[in-house]
Amino acid sequence: MEAKDFAYKITDLIFNKKGYDVRILDLRNLSSIADYFVICSADSDSQVKAIADEIDKELSKQGIKCLHKEGLTALNWVLLDYFDVIVHVFKNESRRYYNLEKLWGDAPALLVEDKA
Repeated sequence: MEAKDFAYKITDLIFNKKGYDVRILDLRNLSSIADYFVICSADSDSQVKAIADEIDKELSKQGIKCLHKEGLTALNWVLLDYFDVIVHVFKNESRRYYNLEKLWGDAPALLVEDKA
């Protein structure tokens, strides 16, 4: 599966758990750390955990393993590394504070809408 298609697949899983303000940042011409970031917001610790768990569980069922996970203790910002795609699940306040979209401001950003 192409990295861009994989990123969109992850957005569907985010919407399954009511994540919002979902964006895909295209880093292909800016960085070697990943091709895409998928960034979303959640309102509570439990929602951050539910989104991260949904992504991990559903992708694991398809034989896709997460290479690295961070933030599952504090639940303000959970990072899931799938090599070409890195997922950032933020509690809303943390997203505003860290502002990855501004930090990676040169990256084309795609706002992703819930298909449901």
